[in-house]
Amino acid sequence: MVQVQYKTADVDGVKIFYREAGPRDGPTLLLLHGFPSSSHMFRDLIPLLADRFHVVAPDLVGFGQSDMPSREAFTYTFDNIAAVIDRFTEVIGLQTFAIYVFDYGAPTGFRLALKHPERVTAIISQNGNAYEEGLSAGWNPIQTYWKDPSEANRTALRQLLSPDATYWQYSHGVADVSAISPDGYTLDNNYLARPGADEIQLDLFGDYKSNVALYPKFQEYFRKHQPPLLAIWGKNDPFFLPPGAEAFKRDNPNAVVAFLDTGHFALETHATEIATAIRNFLS
Repeated sequence: MVQVQYKTADVDGVKIFYREAGPRDGPTLLLLHGFPSSSHMFRDLIPLLADRFHVVAPDLVGFGQSDMPSREAFTYTFDNIAAVIDRFTEVIGLQTFAIYVFDYGAPTGFRLALKHPERVTAIISQNGNAYEEGLSAGWNPIQTYWKDPSEANRTALRQLLSPDATYWQYSHGVADVSAISPDGYTLDNNYLARPGADEIQLDLFGDYKSNVALYPKFQEYFRKHQPPLLAIWGKNDPFFLPPGAEAFKRDNPNAVVAFLDTGHFALETHATEIATAIRNFLS
């Protein structure tokens, strides 16, 4: 039996909640979640890895059980979120670590790798994009907001924060939706319903353009440092397309690319397959 511990760290006055399991003297794997979820998305994966790896899964600031400072107290940008996670790794004493990045976790983790290439030992990207060809037409309304951050375009994005939209993210492209636990999308919707959470998420939709602007630097990092990289992708993802996974090999020819017949939240249906791939890859 794997014992998962549920902890908090004080990161310069911001409480960051995290899950931790596995041997402290084992190789560390930092799990970084996406929108609109939390470290809860790794609930099935952690026990499958923690016999061998020291696994740490924080909730990003503004998400899950971590603090959600007001927009007046904290500017919600991906630069700032990554800076908090960077300090989090220092506060809890992580020296080197592999990163598992998904969705919003990708631009967060890739910023850490850019800043500290010597600390990141490997990358597992599960539907974590770094190439423009990986962006589907589903991004069009958000890209419209990037070009014209009007109130009308911001309001149009609120439909992406609805309970139905969250469920759709979990279920789209999944062969058997009865395999999806309702716990994940129900918990995500609970977090999204908190006062002020909607405006924070709309701010992050707007700032996502900063991630796309960094794609060339991320790609330069892959070329220069050639980190061991596994791209394992739910091939039916409505947001991040398979060409985004294949593109890693352009800059990192030794990258391993694998596809799963599922959607965006691949861990909901394929945690065992992903865990096996990670164990083989990091062996």
